[in-house]
Amino acid sequence: MVAMEPVSGPRFPASSLTVFRIDKTFFFGQNRHMVDSPKASLLERFVPALLVMSVALAFVVGILWQKVSTLEKGGSPAVANNAAGNVDAVPDGKLTEDQAKKVPAISGEDHIRGSKDAEIIVIEYSDFECPFCERFHPTMQQALKEYGDKIAWVYRQFPLTSIHPRALPAANASECVANLAGNNAFWKFADTVFGNQEKYLTDAGLSEAAVASGVKKADFSSCYSAKKFESTVTSQQTGGESAGITGTPGSFVMNKEGEAWLVPGAVSFESLKATIDEALN
Repeated sequence: MVAMEPVSGPRFPASSLTVFRIDKTFFFGQNRHMVDSPKASLLERFVPALLVMSVALAFVVGILWQKVSTLEKGGSPAVANNAAGNVDAVPDGKLTEDQAKKVPAISGEDHIRGSKDAEIIVIEYSDFECPFCERFHPTMQQALKEYGDKIAWVYRQFPLTSIHPRALPAANASECVANLAGNNAFWKFADTVFGNQEKYLTDAGLSEAAVASGVKKADFSSCYSAKKFESTVTSQQTGGESAGITGTPGSFVMNKEGEAWLVPGAVSFESLKATIDEALN
């Protein structure tokens, strides 16, 4: 498992802290007569205060950033540095045999890009409104290009509804598309939404993305307004939670031997590749 250090508040490495010394010579030069005026005196009084305010503001921004990152991961400050939503998270490593068995098996209801008989299956639990998922989507596309038929990509729903009000509607919309037009249409829809979340997460945007994926507008509207597949979405999310997913994106890399590796967060392609290579070998 990824080591997670309890954090009671923002913690900064000593090397990142700078002690500011206010030196009039530094700000106003050796030749004081050049700034020895009412305006210069006013500047001398206010520059130190402005610097102090800047340092305080930077500290507050650090606090807010940590809280936003924590909420995005669906976690608490204690796991803010390494939970699933962290872009810089590293692969969490190989699961035990018992843990691997908790990952729901591939079924006919899954959305699969590639062959289900591939040597490696990457099961991603994702949220259409999650910005980290948006960043990770191209990484998975790159992995498919890199490994070809050796890997397959499975997309499962994990909407973080407490912080993403459009995640569940988008998930339901994607399931409507899959039901009405098939697997390829689902992936076209996913690529479209993750290509521009701001545009496509509205009701009108989801409808536009569905039509672009090959679904008739009237058919989509009927399915979408009825919230026909919200129970399916909930079921997928429950399965992910049982397997240990706590935030998005959260992925499992699995090989034919039944071994599994948990990859939390929008890791870089290099990090993902290292895990896939380990699973292949």
